[in-house]
Amino acid sequence: MYAVVKTGGKQYRVSAGTKIKVEQLTADVGSEVTLDQVLMIAEEGNVKLGAPLVAGAAVKAKVLSQGRGDKVHIYKMRRRKHYRKSQGHRQNFTELEITGIAG
Repeated sequence: MYAVVKTGGKQYRVSAGTKIKVEQLTADVGSEVTLDQVLMIAEEGNVKLGAPLVAGAAVKAKVLSQGRGDKVHIYKMRRRKHYRKSQGHRQNFTELEITGIAG
């Protein structure tokens, strides 16, 4: 059984026991969160598609950690113009472990 959920503007294919890194959620480590934007649920050939969401479906997940991703380096340069700009970015994330799919 698996589901497709939407969080942080992205879609993830999840099943029970999988670990995913999503955009940062405001939740404490060890707490339980509910992802209620379920787009699809599939179970042994039986598929429920939402229009756009599956009614009454939810995915339960446990917060494993809060962290920051690897640094992404941005470098801009214009040749012969003496313009150089260097910048870095680290995106915050929340690591989740999917505990169950209801719906």
